[in-house]
Amino acid sequence: MGAVVADDGPSGVKAPDGGWGWAVLFGCFIITGFSYAFPKAVSVFFKELIREFGIGYSDTAWISSILLAMLYGTGPLCSVCVNRFGCRPVMLVGGLFASMGMVIASFCTSIVQIYLTAGVITGLGLALNFQPSLIMLNRYFDKRRPLANGLSAAGSPVFLCALSPLGQILQHEYGWRGGFLILGGMLLNCCVCGALMRPLEPPKKSEATKEPDEKKVKKKLLDFSVFKDGGFVIYALAASIMVLGLFVPPVFVVSYAKDLGYQDTKAAFLLTILGFIDIFARPICGMVAGLKWVRPRCVYLFSFAMIFNGFTDLMGSMSVDYGGLVVFCIFFGISYGMVGALQFEVLMAIVGTQKFSSAIGLVLLAEAMAVLIGPPSAGKLLDATGRYMFVFIIAGIEVTTSALVLALGNFFCIKKKSEEPHTKEEAAEREELNKSENKSPEDAKVDSIEVEQFLKDEPEKNGEVVTNPETCV
Repeated sequence: MGAVVADDGPSGVKAPDGGWGWAVLFGCFIITGFSYAFPKAVSVFFKELIREFGIGYSDTAWISSILLAMLYGTGPLCSVCVNRFGCRPVMLVGGLFASMGMVIASFCTSIVQIYLTAGVITGLGLALNFQPSLIMLNRYFDKRRPLANGLSAAGSPVFLCALSPLGQILQHEYGWRGGFLILGGMLLNCCVCGALMRPLEPPKKSEATKEPDEKKVKKKLLDFSVFKDGGFVIYALAASIMVLGLFVPPVFVVSYAKDLGYQDTKAAFLLTILGFIDIFARPICGMVAGLKWVRPRCVYLFSFAMIFNGFTDLMGSMSVDYGGLVVFCIFFGISYGMVGALQFEVLMAIVGTQKFSSAIGLVLLAEAMAVLIGPPSAGKLLDATGRYMFVFIIAGIEVTTSALVLALGNFFCIKKKSEEPHTKEEAAEREELNKSENKSPEDAKVDSIEVEQFLKDEPEKNGEVVTNPETCV
């Protein structure tokens, strides 16, 4: 956070920032849309499931909860798979799992079977697609990375606006079984997106340098050394606190409107407003984050987005009519889009390309625990008080607290500490440069052993991925 990590491509090749990267961005847009929108879109089938299996709404709500828990909680597993097999193979297998889960669910005869198929198997498949797609996006974009993150994050509101009406049409025409079967076929597109994730090719090396590269130490399957980075620890703590309250308002705003006496269709339209604003907020925020003056201070922009979101929740708690809720949804959509566009951009800037695959897995695991605690605890508070005002106030306080943890932690703990190591490195480089300048032409000859050592050490700098198994795919 104090110092942004500069990410070059494998073996000294910089991220292309375009070219095939736009195809990778398109695939990431589709994957992000499915991963975040699918758990919410499945909820349109809940009434049919309640009628067929004779269960309650809370029983069907577990399907969405399990999907989200798998998406977040399997982060470390995804990191291990990516570091072992590479992004493309993991995404292809994940696409098959996501599709297979929904197809099998269409033949289920009990709700428990649906938990295992549509919940666990499909959730695991989406997780195996979501995390690798972000890793590949990080490798293909450097200068344009904030914009790329904003555009890919826009997949979530776009797919939410598309999948919910589509689910209602499928349910009306084919029932929940036919709808699950068709959605399972649609999820096969995740395999197509996985095929787009072509690994960056390192430049050809001479025969003399091949042997040292092969003897290199193997990359860790899950790199826990990220916890030595104070910036990562502060980010993980702040993200966990943020997730406690971030998802609460979208879950309860429709019920809030119904409680005020408005019709179901009018209440549901609030989410449409929120999603529509979110679609434009994410790419615009990505463009702003990519500006030359803003990008080095991106962590503070992220903190502002969280404070904005928390303040919006606090103001939304005072809404007493439909107009107030509409205004709340507009501003919440803006702040929610800003958070969505910046959360992974900031993490990429903290840890760099090399450790990002492990870092995102560990952060998602921490967030998974908060996701499981946040909305249910808000529901219990609502049952105890009977007032939505307290639910929105608690959510606003949690998100605002996370912003303060991130901003103050970065300003006081990270920025000052990060200056000393950099000055030492710079001093050492200057000394070496001075020595080389004072050397005679005969002394300036470089020994072949030093060349080999340089080539051996160079890929480990700047987060390069030459040792990643996916380069062999």
